[in-house]
Amino acid sequence: MIGHSLAFTLLDGSFAVVKLGPMEETPSWAGGGPFVSVTRTDEELSVVCREGRVPGGARSERGLKCLKVEGPFDFAAVGVVASFASALAIAAVSIFVVSTFDTDYLLVKEADLDKAAAVLREAGHRVHLAS
Repeated sequence: MIGHSLAFTLLDGSFAVVKLGPMEETPSWAGGGPFVSVTRTDEELSVVCREGRVPGGARSERGLKCLKVEGPFDFAAVGVVASFASALAIAAVSIFVVSTFDTDYLLVKEADLDKAAAVLREAGHRVHLAS
């Protein structure tokens, strides 16, 4: 996939990444919206969901915008994330990436969205920010 043009589509709304304890149950407030991700490790339970669903006081990073990489991609595809992550790293745009079976989701701070879109376009990708 390195060197190929990808298409990114902005999902509506703002998102948050929430850190919970590793033994906590998946919270009921996490569900709903166009994108939810729940990942459990020995160290934490991470939840990505609509920002407005996160209760006050939760340890979180808020104000994120989510760009869907339009797939699907074959599970064996190589370099999908590298094709956009390296350009954003060089431009000092912090990213949070979630991969699914079919595609990837790129989260950036709302303040960095326009810069990220410009960097992605300069790298040869298509970015759709309006619905």
